[in-house]
Amino acid sequence: MTRWVVLAATMPGPGLAGVRSAGPDLPGSVGGHGFSWDLDAGAAPELPAHAEAVALRPVRAAFVPTTGPRIKRTLLLTVRTGTSADVLAEFESDLIAMPDHIATIRSWALSRVARRAGRASPWTHVWEQEYATVEGLTGEYLLNPYHWAHVDRWFDGEVPGSIVEPGLAHVFRHSDPPVLTAADSD
Repeated sequence: MTRWVVLAATMPGPGLAGVRSAGPDLPGSVGGHGFSWDLDAGAAPELPAHAEAVALRPVRAAFVPTTGPRIKRTLLLTVRTGTSADVLAEFESDLIAMPDHIATIRSWALSRVARRAGRASPWTHVWEQEYATVEGLTGEYLLNPYHWAHVDRWFDGEVPGSIVEPGLAHVFRHSDPPVLTAADSD
């Protein structure tokens, strides 16, 4: 079974098998289509018009038990073509180290995109986290010194050595069940 992330303008249709969680993107989300879903499927899911889906190939993940509702954040990004394997490894390592510095990150997963379905998308990586509250994402995560000193440089086109293309999707929403589970972690 493959885990998929879907960006769509609607919720999944009734009867779509394997849906872990789905919901409307919260204010502050950018680059999505209004709703995001997480599902398990062997083949590409049936998608509504203009939706896009990516199948995930995990790089690394960790599960932290969290009770109650949570915020599920998904960042879809594109690493610039021609980036060397060494630089890519350093970038992925900096992302993976974020939970060691940012206490509000609960479960998390970094994946490479294995397959695409629906609307053509350029995504190469998916960086996901769960938070107990939206403030854990919009406050501690986005404002953390580690984020600015070690991670933002990869995204800022004005910084020499940046490798992430400017267009990305940063979507977050409420989720009652956990999306990132022990089965997804190392």
